[in-house]
Amino acid sequence: MPASQIFWLFFGFSGRISRAAYFLAGMLMMIVVVFFAYRMMLIQEVGGSGSIWETLFSLALLVSLWAQAALGAKRLHDLDKPGIMAALLFVPMLNFLAFVALCVAPGTMGPNRFGQHTNAPGPARA
Repeated sequence: MPASQIFWLFFGFSGRISRAAYFLAGMLMMIVVVFFAYRMMLIQEVGGSGSIWETLFSLALLVSLWAQAALGAKRLHDLDKPGIMAALLFVPMLNFLAFVALCVAPGTMGPNRFGQHTNAPGPARA
């Protein structure tokens, strides 16, 4: 997969993605954040200075939040819904239900207003 497609998958807000792409990319972002949290806690447990790991954790968390919003918007586009509804992914207690719903809800068959097919950038918006 070319770097431009990976960048679009995690950071672009146009187009559509399938259930599988949404789930796998979301899990990857969660694993990255948990890894940095684990390293940060491990360093603090042995009494070391974990400032570099705290910084990396904070950075990974911010990148993950952006990526989750982009992934959610594209998944909603596949359902022919506006991407702004991805804000539900940031509401505590509702975020888990929204994530599961986006993982199991079938997308729109064929083209919709957000793109011709899934797992590709959509048309340019004015």
